[in-house]
Amino acid sequence: MLALLDYGAGNIRSVEKALRAAGAEVERVASPNDFKRAHGVVLPGVGAFDDCLNALHRQELGAAVSEWIRSGRPFLGICVGYQALFERSEEFNSCALGLGVFQGPVVRFHPTPAEPHLKVPQIGWNEVSITQPGCPMFEGIPDNSHFYFVHSFFPKPADASIIAGQTDYGVPFAAAVRKENVWATQFHPEKSQGVGLRLLSNFVQFAARN
Repeated sequence: MLALLDYGAGNIRSVEKALRAAGAEVERVASPNDFKRAHGVVLPGVGAFDDCLNALHRQELGAAVSEWIRSGRPFLGICVGYQALFERSEEFNSCALGLGVFQGPVVRFHPTPAEPHLKVPQIGWNEVSITQPGCPMFEGIPDNSHFYFVHSFFPKPADASIIAGQTDYGVPFAAAVRKENVWATQFHPEKSQGVGLRLLSNFVQFAARN
């Protein structure tokens, strides 16, 4: 069973539907006590970084997620659920601290001399270059496949070795990270059709084995 964290994220229904299509038994959970039967945990997210972190802490899910990850059990973060793994965000002069699983800030896209009219947020399909050879997250997915993004901010990992996939939108950025039991994506696999479904299926199988 996969525990899908229900803290008010607007995309939880589409993530649940996609996980079921990928072969998972899914249970929405809203408190740490509901983790007990899970083989893996999924943290979805849309909207603001502060809203996500404040809601997690209000439901006592933040500490539970950190403990789950430290225990070495499978975890998948999506979009803001990916950003929440880092230390802090510059979104709206954010005061909330991230979970600090990975070092590094979450920063905003800004126009550059090469891209003076860069549209923010990035909305739509973009290529993901696989940067971790043999990464189980991307098993069966061709390099430079297109995934669906909706975001104005992105993490900048201090440790480049965790970057599993990279995308360019005015600047190159970490579209996905993977370290041992932790997988996370800035793009939305639940909106990315066949390649997104394959990524979710890879996580379902990973959780079942661990």
